[in-house]
Amino acid sequence: MQSEFDALDQKLAQLVQLTQRLRAENMELRQHVAAALNEQRKGQDKLSQAAQRVESILEHLPAESA
Repeated sequence: MQSEFDALDQKLAQLVQLTQRLRAENMELRQHVAAALNEQRKGQDKLSQAAQRVESILEHLPAESA
């Protein structure tokens, strides 16, 4: 009977350890996702600004004469 309790105690300890490791990994992954989204937003902002500059330049070019 004692050996069954010891085995159960060991499995429970492993489960607790695995849960802690998965929580830490989950937090790390959430941080990576947040950083990636932030970088994506910055890239989209830069792209939008570049597109606005190109549009502004195109508006100031003389019209083509046929």
